Amino acid sequence: MIPQKNTALFREKYDHDHVHGSDCCDDGHSHAHVSGPVVMLGGALLVSSYIADSIFGEGSFHGQLTALVAALLLGIPIVKSAIQDVIKGNYFMNELVALALLAAFIGEDFRTAAAVAFFMLIAIAIEHRTAAGAHESIEEIIRLTPRKAKRLKADGSEEEVDALELALGDKIVVRPGDAFPADGELVKGSTSVNQASITGESLPVDCEVGAEIFAGTQNLSGLVQVKVTRIGSDTTLGKVRNLIEQAENAKLPVMRMIDRYTAYYLPTVMMIAAAVYFFSGFDMDRVVATLVVACPCALVVATPSALVASVASCARLGLLIKDVSVLELAAKVNSVVFDKTGTLTKGDLAVVKLKPAEGTEPADLLKAAVIAESSSNHPAARAVIKLAGEAGVTAPADVECQEVPGRGVEAVYGGKTIRVGRRSWLEECDVDCSPIEVNPEETKGRSVVYVAEGAKVLGWIGLSDTIREQAPIAISSLNKLGVNDLNMVTGDSDSVAVKVAKEVAVNQVSSECLPHEKVEYVERLKSEGKIVTVVGDGVNDAPALAAGHVSIAMGVSGADIAVNSASVALMNNDLRRVPFFIKLAKTNQAVMMQNLFVGLISIVGGLVLSTLGILDGVNAAFLHTISTLIIIANSARLVRQGEDIEASETAEVS
Repeated sequence: MIPQKNTALFREKYDHDHVHGSDCCDDGHSHAHVSGPVVMLGGALLVSSYIADSIFGEGSFHGQLTALVAALLLGIPIVKSAIQDVIKGNYFMNELVALALLAAFIGEDFRTAAAVAFFMLIAIAIEHRTAAGAHESIEEIIRLTPRKAKRLKADGSEEEVDALELALGDKIVVRPGDAFPADGELVKGSTSVNQASITGESLPVDCEVGAEIFAGTQNLSGLVQVKVTRIGSDTTLGKVRNLIEQAENAKLPVMRMIDRYTAYYLPTVMMIAAAVYFFSGFDMDRVVATLVVACPCALVVATPSALVASVASCARLGLLIKDVSVLELAAKVNSVVFDKTGTLTKGDLAVVKLKPAEGTEPADLLKAAVIAESSSNHPAARAVIKLAGEAGVTAPADVECQEVPGRGVEAVYGGKTIRVGRRSWLEECDVDCSPIEVNPEETKGRSVVYVAEGAKVLGWIGLSDTIREQAPIAISSLNKLGVNDLNMVTGDSDSVAVKVAKEVAVNQVSSECLPHEKVEYVERLKSEGKIVTVVGDGVNDAPALAAGHVSIAMGVSGADIAVNSASVALMNNDLRRVPFFIKLAKTNQAVMMQNLFVGLISIVGGLVLSTLGILDGVNAAFLHTISTLIIIANSARLVRQGEDIEASETAEVS
């Protein structure tokens, strides 16, 4: 866990308004930051120089003087930034612009110098506004968490404390309309909670005593008390913030390739400019145009602007991307592997049948089962514990329980070993299961766990699950995207697996899989040359999630293992997000290619036109700004992706 003082520093670092002179874009280069009024004043002086020439004649003293002042006002910050880059050993955009300005000054073309500086500062402002959007998303998340909290003292009175001072186990009071300052467990009262900031779901969630509460969500109705279970960066909101920051700092291979060749870019452009100067008969205006049009601002923002928009769109719907490089792989996905329980189904198992062996009472069967399952968090265990609670059967407190992944759970009580799990596992443990008859009609479409005490089988328990309403819609959407290899792997019985697969229209099924067999299934698909996405609940499927090219952990609010195993964390259980993510990845790839094409065309085409003398310095700067605007506008389309899902959810709520 990150110490609270570090969390406070993080808040202090980002919870501010950006001021001019700060660098919002950590790309290794300093950038010329000039306040808006100064840029506007420089632009006004530039326009005034044209007006002066129209009044006093071309090349008038008044026009030249006004243009000189404008050029100095706008150009000095750019030259200063270029010098800072040279001192640091960085050579890229600022140096080209600075050389263009110096060339214009040498040629005493002050108006061209002022125009070039003006348009370049506008382009830089656009670039930085895009980069600032990334930090704004972090700031918005930080602002969701209140700075103050009402903590209960030992005598029952309230005290107002800084939210960062909360400790594990503290009890806090949250009133209607307030946001929760930390993750916790509801210990008193009931309320409705708006969890949209975490899960992306617009429907409020009704919370009773025992419900899990997330920092940054809003208490809508009741006065409640919450016991703090996670603080600072360990909260769900803290993990969301960290994931967004990681995604925004990551780079795709194409971005790393651009960075790799930047060291060669400036010398190449310098040689081109020198050749233009020599073969054009020492035409300085062509040199200025060449240097300006070669500035790679449009190329530099081509991919980051698309990525920031995609990350923002995903975050709005509760999809958190740990590494943006996964977007490139997701665009190529042609195979999806789903877990069953908790993924395609709701995972809310319910006991539908108790089948005791001869000589065993149903109550004894249930009591033995709840003793073994008492400390397990598996859906089957929760179903057994729920039924036992309704029947008034409780488990002793001094039971030693151990979960055997993929097989079952065992406990030692009263000197005897009680096991609950697969029949095959019990038989491996020398339990004779022959006394219990199995009627296929009784177990059809149901999950079955066997219960044994020592070497004696006590009977079996039948459980059933329900399919998520969005599952068939998600499968159909994947088919429309051209992803037709849809698989389901589960540890459940074949009859249950086939029934679920038929209802959701999955075409490949593998049942009774142990965790390592799920991994082997994924590896086999990968060996066939397929790009595989694995979708699971993030707890039982961690090994399989780690094996996929792309992995999506569902409903992982607060689940560390899911965030660690998956490349994408889905903060709710709506399967429609899966095809949305793959579609967004494909769209993101297309937008980036379009942006790179615009950037390359503007540079290459501009270089050709400038060397031929068709494009002068002022128009070169204008072309540079326009190409950057086109790229930003194209990337902005990605922010609106997923609005159809939000609209359908709103309709469902109403």
